Amino acid sequence: MAQNCFPAGETGALAFNIASFIPPAVYMTLTKLWISGIDPAMVATSEAWTYIGVAAEVINEGLPRAAYKVIGDRARLSHPQRVTTAFTMIAVQCVLGAILSIIIAGAAKEFAASFVPANVWLRSVKYVRISAFSSLFSALEVAVSTSTRALDCPDVPLAIATATTALNILLDVLLVSKYRVYKNADVTTQAAIRLACDGAGAMVGLVYFTSLMLWKKSPDMRRWLVRPHFSALRSIIVPGSYTFIESAIRNAFYLWLVHGIVSLGNDYATAWAIFNTIRWGLVMVPVYALEATSATFVGHAWGAFRQRTADGSLVTKANVWLICRPAMVSVAIALVVEVPLCIGMSLAGTYPFALYLSQSPAVATITAHMWRTIDWCYILYAATTQLAAILLATKPQWYLGQSLASNLLWVMPWAIVVQVHGLKSGDPWMWHAIVFGGSMVFSFVVVLIVLVFWGWRVWRTKWDTAPRPIMVQPTYQL
Repeated sequence: MAQNCFPAGETGALAFNIASFIPPAVYMTLTKLWISGIDPAMVATSEAWTYIGVAAEVINEGLPRAAYKVIGDRARLSHPQRVTTAFTMIAVQCVLGAILSIIIAGAAKEFAASFVPANVWLRSVKYVRISAFSSLFSALEVAVSTSTRALDCPDVPLAIATATTALNILLDVLLVSKYRVYKNADVTTQAAIRLACDGAGAMVGLVYFTSLMLWKKSPDMRRWLVRPHFSALRSIIVPGSYTFIESAIRNAFYLWLVHGIVSLGNDYATAWAIFNTIRWGLVMVPVYALEATSATFVGHAWGAFRQRTADGSLVTKANVWLICRPAMVSVAIALVVEVPLCIGMSLAGTYPFALYLSQSPAVATITAHMWRTIDWCYILYAATTQLAAILLATKPQWYLGQSLASNLLWVMPWAIVVQVHGLKSGDPWMWHAIVFGGSMVFSFVVVLIVLVFWGWRVWRTKWDTAPRPIMVQPTYQL
């Protein structure tokens, strides 16, 4: 079998990644519109799904984020080794996702009390219980998506996104939209539909990936490739531990701050839900797609670089640039997209959309205020995300270090200020704007500093460690 499922290079991979991120973003926006049509007060409840997703990110950004470095190392690892590592990671992620789902479902009342406004708390508990099991399917989907991107098979995530979104939209139109045939629909109906469709999409991706990897293989080879191997887990668990710790700290602070916004009342909670719908929906598709592409090709370049320098050769500036080039191109593209979007939405787009969703001028005004105060910071966030992909795919421990610096030196001190003084100020959002917006500006500066040091270290280091395989090579021939 060919080494790559889709060997069309960075442009082709970016096109596939954009196509795979668009359907979920479209569905995320449509969901809010349909829920608003049922009951505008429940828009904030639907955001509980997002916060469950934030909790799931802790495991989804552990081993899967390390896939770009380990599974993406096509220069030093054989194709069977990379495939076996992918199946091992998928199995481990499913176990972790199941455990997290059970924990959230068991603590549904407490979770709803923390992240849902008090006036809809009782109706939200059932929604949280249903949504809790999205962690399992999310873990499976992310594991399959990241491993296949690292294997140069971006058509697999596209298949997952297409199947999930198409089924979601079809069932939502029939059951929860304004054209619905089921007149007693509520927000829990939408949660059940989304859970079922996420599970179906994740299974489609797993089956498609498995068929691609195992087609025309002997039975013995199939068993070897799909069976989890401890040596494969060991190869990915060390870099994965860095990304896991980074995600756990970052998301813990985020949920802490979100709890503070929810405590400001239903208007602020709903406004924040709508802000996230806009910002983390279609607007972020280019950033997501560019990051996935950058991390994949930086990982490839890093593996090739380590192979070339295994004999102790000195590194040139050109070598360092070849590693960074995919991320630098992504930064340029991200800025071209983000700047006009930020200006356009600030001038005209945010208030009308928020008013349509919430049916409340007060909520729409707050949402527009949120956008004007912090959305310009997302321009820096877009650039930071692409630059950090260099660290993610080469030195995950450095990726952890820059995140710790941002969260411990900026987010944590200001989060404490918000808890102690923020709620007593005339404009409570001001404090949250300082934390959220300021953290993105601070992170941008930190990543630049770390990357300069990273480049200097790579350039000045004499690489004399020969590459070693992560597991015993099978005797079967591809």
